[in-house]
Amino acid sequence: MNPADTGVADELPGIAPRLRDLRRNRGLTLEGAARRAGLSPAHLSRLETGNRQPSLPMLLGLARIYGTTVSELLGEMPPERDAIVRGGPLGGAGAEADGWLYRQAGGSGRAMQALRVRVPYGAQGDLVRVHPGEEWLYVLDGRLRVVLGETVHDLDPGDSAHFDSLTPHRIAALDRAGVQLLFVHTLLQSPAAELCLGSGTHRF
Repeated sequence: MNPADTGVADELPGIAPRLRDLRRNRGLTLEGAARRAGLSPAHLSRLETGNRQPSLPMLLGLARIYGTTVSELLGEMPPERDAIVRGGPLGGAGAEADGWLYRQAGGSGRAMQALRVRVPYGAQGDLVRVHPGEEWLYVLDGRLRVVLGETVHDLDPGDSAHFDSLTPHRIAALDRAGVQLLFVHTLLQSPAAELCLGSGTHRF
């Protein structure tokens, strides 16, 4: 075996079938995947049958093409995410953006993000939002106005709303004391995701 082909380790048990399965699951032909990776189809075939061991640059390229990580290609188990997020007072420390106060209520790095939100009276009430994803709101305390397109909904404690975020929407507190709510979203293509993932505070 050529030493140039063994840039990761002498043996990577199980990587060959994972490479083959990932390619097939992505709907790629051997020729198409090889072309994207800058390899010959024969070379990729040898990697998938275990006749060659991939170098680290090859693994990085294949992981990018298949939309995964080198760790997954190597069969490493990701660290277990903590399923428990300890709470605190809704008025406690959190991230603030244009008057709204956000506190994380779910684990970070997941497709679905959960927040506890405090919406003061008069803050962002005229801001129309349109973005990919879904949102679910549950009113804990106070009264909330949710405008979906041309329809106005006034929510009391215990009421909830679940809608497609591509619908133009506005959210505002109806009472001067503000409103507390739970907010669950799938906005990983929106700047709101950065708030949940700890990258900063952003309007969304």
